[in-house]
Amino acid sequence: MGRKKFRGGRKGASNRAPRGDAPVPYRSYSDIIKENKNLEKYYNSALPIDDSERSEFWDALKRELPNSFRFCGSKGHALAVKRLLETRYVPEIVTIERYDGEPVQAPQPVTWYPDQLAYSMNTPKHVIRKFPPFAAFQKFLVSETSVGNISRQEVVSMIPPLLMDVEPGMTVLDLCAAPGSKAAQLLEMVHSGEEGRIRKFMQSFGDAKPQAGNEEDVDLSVDAGDDGRATGLLIANDADYKRSHMLVHQLKRLSSPNMLVTNHDATLYPAIKLPRDPNRPEKGQYLRFDRILADVPCSGDGTLRKNVNLWKDWQPGNALGLHVTQVRILVRALQMLKVGGRVVYSTCSMNPVENEAVVVSAIERCGGPDKIDIIDCKERLPGLKRSPGMHQWQIIDKSGRIWSSWEEVQHHVLTTESQLPGKLSETMFARPDTSDCSTLPLDRCMRVYAHQQDTGGFFITVLEKKEEFRAKPETKTRVPNTATGVNVVEEADAEIKMEVEEEKAALGEPTDVIPTVGSKRTLEDDEAETKPDAKKQKTESPPAEKLEAEAPAETEQPPADTPLETSLETKTEEVKPKTEATPKNGAQPDKRVKPSDGNYEEPFKYLPPDHTVIQDIQKFYKISSRFPADRFMVRNATGEPAKAIYYTSALLRDILTENEGRGVKFVHGGVKMFMKQDAPSAEVCRWRIQSEGMPIIEGYVGPDRIIRLTNKETFHKLLKEMFPKFIDEDWKKLNEIGERAKDIGMGCCLLVIEPDGSDPDFSERMVLPLWKSFHSLNLMLPKEDRSAMLLRVFNDTSPVINQTLKEAAKKEAETAAAAVDSETKDETLEDAPVAEEANGENEVSEQPEEAEAEAGPATGSA
Repeated sequence: MGRKKFRGGRKGASNRAPRGDAPVPYRSYSDIIKENKNLEKYYNSALPIDDSERSEFWDALKRELPNSFRFCGSKGHALAVKRLLETRYVPEIVTIERYDGEPVQAPQPVTWYPDQLAYSMNTPKHVIRKFPPFAAFQKFLVSETSVGNISRQEVVSMIPPLLMDVEPGMTVLDLCAAPGSKAAQLLEMVHSGEEGRIRKFMQSFGDAKPQAGNEEDVDLSVDAGDDGRATGLLIANDADYKRSHMLVHQLKRLSSPNMLVTNHDATLYPAIKLPRDPNRPEKGQYLRFDRILADVPCSGDGTLRKNVNLWKDWQPGNALGLHVTQVRILVRALQMLKVGGRVVYSTCSMNPVENEAVVVSAIERCGGPDKIDIIDCKERLPGLKRSPGMHQWQIIDKSGRIWSSWEEVQHHVLTTESQLPGKLSETMFARPDTSDCSTLPLDRCMRVYAHQQDTGGFFITVLEKKEEFRAKPETKTRVPNTATGVNVVEEADAEIKMEVEEEKAALGEPTDVIPTVGSKRTLEDDEAETKPDAKKQKTESPPAEKLEAEAPAETEQPPADTPLETSLETKTEEVKPKTEATPKNGAQPDKRVKPSDGNYEEPFKYLPPDHTVIQDIQKFYKISSRFPADRFMVRNATGEPAKAIYYTSALLRDILTENEGRGVKFVHGGVKMFMKQDAPSAEVCRWRIQSEGMPIIEGYVGPDRIIRLTNKETFHKLLKEMFPKFIDEDWKKLNEIGERAKDIGMGCCLLVIEPDGSDPDFSERMVLPLWKSFHSLNLMLPKEDRSAMLLRVFNDTSPVINQTLKEAAKKEAETAAAAVDSETKDETLEDAPVAEEANGENEVSEQPEEAEAEAGPATGSA
């Protein structure tokens, strides 16, 4: 096979005009000037990089960042999609030849990532997107990303979750989670091994047979207390309301009933109330976390390769202005941690004022090394090149002057009678020998530089809580008064001025405005590529005043100098809402007050197990009594099922019910389990099982609503053809499922796909919702899922066939022809229904209106 050649530029690329009509000439990466005198002066002085490496360091920062991605979901499924990359797409890529005659390097596995489920590729993004020989590979990336099987994520961004040692059953908090790639990693860890545990558990009841193909090793002793389902929890939080919805979009694809999304300032994150202990009803209980990720907002100069505008936009003040906020976030994280739990603190910045200085300041406020330990991770992730944290560092002020110590700053102010250099504070510098924190093992922190393995820059530290503590108030900056020579309190910056009373309650302190230039809190470029509208999302945090205005007064906050539970035990009264009528089902009325900014979320209302809708669903699907019926929830103030019914874990149920009306801003929780739709008769259940809820409930559905499929071509037909008929003898065309499909009652049923394992492309067990109407069947899948399965299993990119649409078009053509013959051509053609309209009429009994959100309109292809 001859090699396909491409040249390095973007020849023929159209000009882009994001604003106005004038075209903007394309600027290649190499054309962008990558120079900043202050940036280069500071890091040449501040970073302990050998002279022999210095040129490699800067050369790497000025090169375009390689593409990288990882395979998501359960380990078995991720390995299956990875195998597809290796067997189908890599052989095609290596046949492509560069302009210099060298072959293109195929995606390479990241050696230190577990099971090598992460890949990196040095071919420029614009080449992969636009050069025809990469078309199949690009379609694969986009398709699998859209359904959540691939995460387009920077390699160094994958490190922090891997150091958290998350195990199933743990409670985990991601404090600054948007856009959600790290939160997705954590959620996968919460559910690690779940599919295998559930299957083993079902086999013990004779409800499942052994699985062929990709199966994870199963330890039934791990988190097996809920029929094998995960009992752990992930809360993903972001301070910005729009970005919190970005999190929902990212994480919903993992279909977890153990995940909550919240919208709070991380420095003021509220205490989460739990049900009282029956043995100690007088004492309130509040959620403590096993693991917390504080991947904080930062100046982001480790992302220079990706965010090239930073070369001109980088200013020393970017990092200085964030230091206080970063310390507050880390202190709050350590407060909410269990004893023995761990916080991972990380930034995509190389600046020690945002890294080592923050770690030291937070440990100091939390009681010193006796309370908080820095964990040594040098043996973790073998193969990852890294540098140790710094014990001494320099700070660059807003004017570009570099300082080595706080004493140097004090001496300068005293001898020159000048003002304190803008934004500098004592907590930004290494501690003197007299401090308890002067000997902290900061070399245990981890620094990753761009030249070490062709990545971005990152800083990671793992902290363990050894004992409970009372956090100290923030320390004011002290400088000599040039008139009297006496130390007096002076604020480091007007933006962080606080009253003395506020200083005593760290959780009540206002947060600074968080600039996000270059920070990790913007959309990943490649993720945004599959979601055009997402590029327009707001990327700056709201001002502090707005955040404080949004926080309801009744949110309970423990003072900084008081243990978490003790401070809250005495504060048990909640603000009483206006009296509302209680819904008929006994659910509590909505206690939420709609905020003035419009950021309102519908309340979470749980349905009682004896609710008539739940009873009807259980009866129709013959759901086993082993399946918990007290975890179904709706999102409306009435507490009555309207369009969707959600399912959550038991812990989420307790959290959502206990914290109703307390000002905790929950944005999303639970998995959509049932969707309401029109039914052809009273005997048919009006609630179909949603595809995302299918893996949770499938093991409990009775055999009367199950169809089993084993033949690959039968599956291809169901994916390729919408509404295949089974009237007359057409059912025989459905092969092994035809007779069963003909005889099963109308409504939603489960299509259980059980390959024999002989075909590596068709080896995964799947369970999908199938709707049976009077004369046809239809897989109730989102369009992107249907297309991704066709591509993954059958390498089929041709359009889906919609039989209903084709018949409507044929009928329209016959009508038009008859109109010509009757010499009423103009009037008839004017009134004739278009194909989409006819299709809509035919869909009434085939695919109800409510189903369109999941399965998509049937007019997309014919």
